[in-house]
Amino acid sequence: MLTAFARAFKTPDLRKKLFFTLGIIVIYRIGTHIPIPGVDYSAVQFCVNAAQTNQGIFGLVNMFSGGALLQITIFALGIMPYITASIILQLLTVVIPRLEALKKEGQAGTAKITQYTRYLTVALAVLQGTGLVATARSGSLFPNCAMAGSIVPDRSIYTTVVMVITMTAGTALVMWLGELITDRGIGNGMSILMFISIAATFPSALWAIKEQGDLAGGWIEFGIVIAVGLVMVGLVVFVEQAQRRIPVQYAKRMIGRRSYGGTSTYIPLKVNQAGIIPVIFASSLLYIPALIAQFAGGTSGWKTWIEKNLAQTDAPAHITLYFFLIIFFAFFYVAISFNPEEVADNMKKYGGFIPGIRAGRPTAEYLSYVLNRITWPGSLYLALIALVPTMALAGFGANQNFPFGGTSILIIVGVGLETVKQIESQLQQRNYEGFLR
Repeated sequence: MLTAFARAFKTPDLRKKLFFTLGIIVIYRIGTHIPIPGVDYSAVQFCVNAAQTNQGIFGLVNMFSGGALLQITIFALGIMPYITASIILQLLTVVIPRLEALKKEGQAGTAKITQYTRYLTVALAVLQGTGLVATARSGSLFPNCAMAGSIVPDRSIYTTVVMVITMTAGTALVMWLGELITDRGIGNGMSILMFISIAATFPSALWAIKEQGDLAGGWIEFGIVIAVGLVMVGLVVFVEQAQRRIPVQYAKRMIGRRSYGGTSTYIPLKVNQAGIIPVIFASSLLYIPALIAQFAGGTSGWKTWIEKNLAQTDAPAHITLYFFLIIFFAFFYVAISFNPEEVADNMKKYGGFIPGIRAGRPTAEYLSYVLNRITWPGSLYLALIALVPTMALAGFGANQNFPFGGTSILIIVGVGLETVKQIESQLQQRNYEGFLR
């Protein structure tokens, strides 16, 4: 494998792509440490250090921004607006016929949908940037910090507009950097930036667990977390690579003097067909009532109930609702992203059939049956992996920056596997050997 890495850097065009990707990553990490105008940086640092173990409802967004959200930097929003916009457009493609027609047009239609995604990303960045500035001004970003109210000393309209425009421009720049990696680098740009954002929080989170531990100076807790992380990585790799292969045969057809078809292939149905999307959906949905309660004034009964049961990640009501929401969104996303009837029609059109299953409607029903059966273990796996940080909090008192958990480990492993596959495919084009023999 080390030889393959050396060979990757010896190949001129692949080396150029790797260095280009590394250069963009360096620019991105620099931007996550540049504060926006109008923010008292010393007050921010004081509150960040005081709130290392309590990120509240902003934990997910802070993780996707590589810790830039709580630092209130120019890349504070990170790629979260782009992720949200992409998910919204993907859902609207099923609902709006115009978008569905664009998707079927091929590359031209995909380019048009990508343009709509960019516009929606900028609009969401304006909304989220305004919400972040309002939260920072009210002191709700760090509720337990004495200096939370002085983070934004100048509360004029001009300063607020400048802060929002700066964060929106930062989001647009992150989106552009991601597209540059996709076009001229290695891997999917947005996925790579997401990978870097999450990986950047690992060292500080691991060291915080060691510092807060009581057994042997924290080294025993540190070792337990590392061991749990390795086991989870192995489990995630195993399940992410698992698939049900449905055999498909194509009948021979004579066109002129040539014979076409007569081949055998398969339809790969992954156990985790929905990927990370159900976890993001469930997390976002649970954050909405917590956000409403945070900005609502007074001490009404509904606000107290939400703060006690939904805003606290270790509350039984939050855990139960989170678990079932992930399962629901797993089935929901698989239903809108994989259409058995469309697959069956395409197979019938080109003379394909599943052995023992008649073409047409019986094939669609069989695909639906198999998909529902493998989605159950996939959704349960997602729900259990997502609840690992909460179980760690309740188990041995790890902080909320527990690194090997839920969304972070799924993204780290998924992006890592896809990037390695891309590098391996380019190596095999030249040397017939990849990373693994």
